[in-house]
Amino acid sequence: MEINQQELETQLLAELFKVLGDPTRLRIVRHLLQKEMCVTEIADAMDMGQSAISHQLRVLRQARLVTFRKEGKVVWYRLNDDHVVVLISQGLEHVSHQ
Repeated sequence: MEINQQELETQLLAELFKVLGDPTRLRIVRHLLQKEMCVTEIADAMDMGQSAISHQLRVLRQARLVTFRKEGKVVWYRLNDDHVVVLISQGLEHVSHQ
């Protein structure tokens, strides 16, 4: 059975929302809304271990929500593009709307 484009897009969107459905990953994304950060900064800001943060960043990278650059031995993470910023900003606006 061949999957049509709409069904494929629906499946991909569901997978995206599943990734964003984790509170820890959303907290990381919210930090990255403010600025580019390294694992140590994110871990300190969230009072979590670096290994746990690295694992969640890997999931966010695989979902193409974050990207990174290396500066020497330090890896800096940021949101992948403006689509991610808009998606999160709209979601926050929606949940804060009375």
